[in-house]
Amino acid sequence: MFHNRLTKVYRHRSKQAQKQGISCYRIYDHDLPEFPVCIELYEAHIYIAEYKRNHGMDETLHGQWIKQTIEVIAAVTGIAPEKAHVKLRQRKAGRQGQYQKTDITQHEIIVQEHGLKFIVNLEDYLDTGLFLDHRITRKMVMEESAGKRVLNLFAYTGSFSVYAAAGRAAAITTVDLSHTYTQWAERNMQLNALEQPGYSFVQADVLQYIKEVPANTYDLIVMDPPTFSNSKRMDDILDIQRDHVSLVNDCLRILSPGGILYFSTNARKFMLDRDRLQTGHIKDITRATTPFDFEGKLFRWCYKLEK
Repeated sequence: MFHNRLTKVYRHRSKQAQKQGISCYRIYDHDLPEFPVCIELYEAHIYIAEYKRNHGMDETLHGQWIKQTIEVIAAVTGIAPEKAHVKLRQRKAGRQGQYQKTDITQHEIIVQEHGLKFIVNLEDYLDTGLFLDHRITRKMVMEESAGKRVLNLFAYTGSFSVYAAAGRAAAITTVDLSHTYTQWAERNMQLNALEQPGYSFVQADVLQYIKEVPANTYDLIVMDPPTFSNSKRMDDILDIQRDHVSLVNDCLRILSPGGILYFSTNARKFMLDRDRLQTGHIKDITRATTPFDFEGKLFRWCYKLEK
């Protein structure tokens, strides 16, 4: 059953990926209740995330189930089992777990997207270092960055910053709370030989950082916050449904006239409070920014706001 389903979706998505020149994409995401896994292709590697559940198997039986699942995936994709990387994760409403490290070893590989290079790690963290669902949004940012002053908030590993640099942004500020990911973002920029004096990387609490930025400082802002965060390094607890109005309005304040804010969230039940936002130029671009490999499976919202 799993073999048949995976064969069908892989054949379809691999053709779409080839047409678009995409080498990193999602193949399968819990299509069958009996196989609650997410499978992503990262060029010559396979990332398998098993969603935590009460499966009723002991450790030995579960190990056999995982082994057989990998064998099926390898048979369908043609990628050797030793190139499969398996994670166990809890299905969450957002990206709360993106800063939780699960091991101390390093297993980095370099992949490409739209001609740009990115470091991904399929072993040591709950997320890989490249959120595939924002592939289209990243390209949109690149196409609008020429000569712009860009701010990337909750930047994770800085993929939006790399795209903005490839789009010839005049200045880019990359901000994230994590020192590890701020360094990772800087390494991604260096990997593409795009670093320059006007591009800076800041480890900071975004909620406090944007309140201290002077008005009209940036022309384009990208903000993709976690759904919830209570990191000890933050002064406040972040709840995106409760806090998005103040976050968005703070961003609008520091945008130049005519500036653009890309705001996204993975909160499944999120509702944008349009009436309290200090702009009437709001466009829901969720569908327009949903890649082919996430259609019908993507639980995130994406908006384009103009000042």
